[in-house]
Amino acid sequence: MVYLDHCARLSGAELALLRLLPALDEDVEAHVILGENGPLVSRLKAVGVTTEVLPMIETARGLARESVHLSRFPPATLLHTARYITEVARRLRQLRPDLVHTNSLKAGLYGSVAGRLARVPVIWHLREQLTPDHLPAAAASLVRAAVHRLPTAVIANSRSTLGSVATPGLVSSVIASPVELGPSRGTRRSEEPLRVGMVGRIAPIKGQHVFLEAFARAFPQGPTRAVIVGTAMFGETDYEEQLRRQVGFLGLEGRVEMAGFREDVGEELGRLDVLVQASVIAEGFGQVVVEGMAAGLPVVAPGAGGPAEIITDGRDGLLVPPGDVPALAASLRRLAGDEALRHRLGEAARKRALDFTPAAIAPQVLALYRTVLGR
Repeated sequence: MVYLDHCARLSGAELALLRLLPALDEDVEAHVILGENGPLVSRLKAVGVTTEVLPMIETARGLARESVHLSRFPPATLLHTARYITEVARRLRQLRPDLVHTNSLKAGLYGSVAGRLARVPVIWHLREQLTPDHLPAAAASLVRAAVHRLPTAVIANSRSTLGSVATPGLVSSVIASPVELGPSRGTRRSEEPLRVGMVGRIAPIKGQHVFLEAFARAFPQGPTRAVIVGTAMFGETDYEEQLRRQVGFLGLEGRVEMAGFREDVGEELGRLDVLVQASVIAEGFGQVVVEGMAAGLPVVAPGAGGPAEIITDGRDGLLVPPGDVPALAASLRRLAGDEALRHRLGEAARKRALDFTPAAIAPQVLALYRTVLGR
């Protein structure tokens, strides 16, 4: 089995792949082809997955979503992409895999064409919704057309993701991203200030600015601390600087920790009392939501997209409308003032997270493989 990804950074899709492949170990001989060198290479090799890099030029690998249209491709980038597809197809003919599994949107585009050229069935793993919130109209139309015509089957990380693209006559399955169930957060000492935080890539769509404004409304004074773990990864450093200025504008100096990138997400989650996911658009899945639940944290997330399929409001987390600062602030005040509620939601969240472990997700992926292969 060959897995394709244009990226080698430890973003959501890549972490999901890293968790999935070891769980498939006895049933799948996995080989990963990446479009760049990066930390994912060594992490995959460390868990016994053979990995190679077929370099893709940055202008293609980092192509902005608004440029995903043939009329807007720089000619040199278009030429390189065509050559790259040919190179991937050539490598697939050499490897002769039973299946190709593409792990990202860009890998889905070039990998599906390469798979067709090599006459290998392709599974396109959709991890984001093909809607105007996520992609410009022209790009969404192009990708939807590709999804309809090129792959043999589609995996979507949520019902809302699959619902954003019609797949008539195409084998499809909704399979969540796997998340490890690590140790739950220990008992906090009463003298410790409450720590409310976000974990993940810093980007406008992720809503760190919404979180800061809601935190300032919920806790204008007092010892409660806000923590933002993560960094800008895809040319969004201006937004990160904007957040730092926002901290000052809101009068939160000394009460907000910008922790930057952290390798051990579990350790960072263990330092929190409440986790917030504040995306302003409907997330395809919401991997960090499940990571927080797996750590036994009460999670507040938008009631749209993947998180709304993961959390049952009031049972194993709290849901608020996307981008609704007053609603988020009210939920934070509610959790801060009710330790029993935090404990109850955290316990139920950890149980819910069992549905998303690699051991639970791997059989679903294998079942789709067998369907595609007719076994």
